[in-house]
Amino acid sequence: MGFTGPLKYNKWKIKIAALHMYTCCVERINYDEFFETTSMHAHLYSRNLSAPLCRICLVRMRQEGREGKYMCRYIVHSMWEDVEQRSKIMGVDAINRKESMRAMTEMFYAALFGYDEGILSDDRVLAAALWRNLFNRQCEDPRQLELVVEYVRKQMQFIDSLNGEDLLLTGEVRWRPLVEENAQSILKACTPTTMTLVFKNPPRKAKVQYNSDV
Repeated sequence: MGFTGPLKYNKWKIKIAALHMYTCCVERINYDEFFETTSMHAHLYSRNLSAPLCRICLVRMRQEGREGKYMCRYIVHSMWEDVEQRSKIMGVDAINRKESMRAMTEMFYAALFGYDEGILSDDRVLAAALWRNLFNRQCEDPRQLELVVEYVRKQMQFIDSLNGEDLLLTGEVRWRPLVEENAQSILKACTPTTMTLVFKNPPRKAKVQYNSDV
């Protein structure tokens, strides 16, 4: 995949870890909790839920040097392989599948751009990205948006606390729940007033620059 030179760890092990990390982003989410707590609909947004977690993983692994960047490529590769296989199982023909993949690629990188901007900026920008990409502009309760912003921030905090070598070799991530029963270290959330600003004046959509080296 255009990546040459020796790495500290075996490339095959990193590939397996990347696949497992992607699987954690898809299967380690309590979907029922999300759909019961927020206004998201299961048939529309189950796939969208994994996107912020995937981006959090990509941001974290890029901190692990060349090995981490190599792993990032295979996290994204695993995602597209999964999408294509699911399309085949659903009986989508090759022509429509190709068109769908192209559209999904554009949506994916647009979402990544928004999440990047939000992760590196304040909670209002992150809330706007989640409102557009996760809720599909259909969330009317700022408290729900506040809860998901807090969820993303605490996952970032959590994965930053994990050992980089363990992540490179195992890809194991056990995400924090949406609602904490015994929260000990959660970043301060925005007030609902701040979230309401997103609905009244959402940021204009930025121009997306595609980059295969995510």
